[in-house]
Amino acid sequence: MRQILCFGDSNTWGLSPETHDRFPWGVRWTSLLQEKVKWEEIRILEEGLCGRTTVFEDPYRENRNGWKSLPVILETHNPIDGVVLMLGTNDCKSYYKTNAYQIAKGLERCIDVILKDVPAERILIVAPLHLGELVWKPEYDLEFDKSSVETSKQLYAEYQKITEKKNIRLLAASDYAKPSEIDQEHLNEEGHEALADAIFQSLHDMGIL
Repeated sequence: MRQILCFGDSNTWGLSPETHDRFPWGVRWTSLLQEKVKWEEIRILEEGLCGRTTVFEDPYRENRNGWKSLPVILETHNPIDGVVLMLGTNDCKSYYKTNAYQIAKGLERCIDVILKDVPAERILIVAPLHLGELVWKPEYDLEFDKSSVETSKQLYAEYQKITEKKNIRLLAASDYAKPSEIDQEHLNEEGHEALADAIFQSLHDMGIL
């Protein structure tokens, strides 16, 4: 059985913007991706964690540094036949005081860890959603500010520089989905479905599915 690791944050975990609980199986995009492939041949490994960053340490929650956790997860699930990596949204939080270039450098460190176990042609990087224009307001998420929104919009261009250098496939989640109006940050059910379709097609084009 082939295994595809989906490594990301709350939008990979499947956080519901309305309840903040996890969307059930059959709604979150990782489960929809599993439904699209043959169960007896491919296993989708769901490794999403709320608050996960590329390389930054969350001052309020432990174990959110993706670069640090990747080696353990890769070893746990070894062998891995493909990786879908979607990180960067949480790196835009105001208390990290960072920019799109620095976030992309963090992403590159994560990619370098993956490349020790998985070849470049079997890695798909997904640039995350653009944050909603109002996400920084008190009724949404005060961990972000106005500049966070602009930084999220700049991630794709910086990620493209990294993925072109390493000959890795890149997909923009913002081409297929937008954050929910409810929280300006997370995918709704329709967004999960659209992203699952886009990722499935990319993995198929890459010859992984």
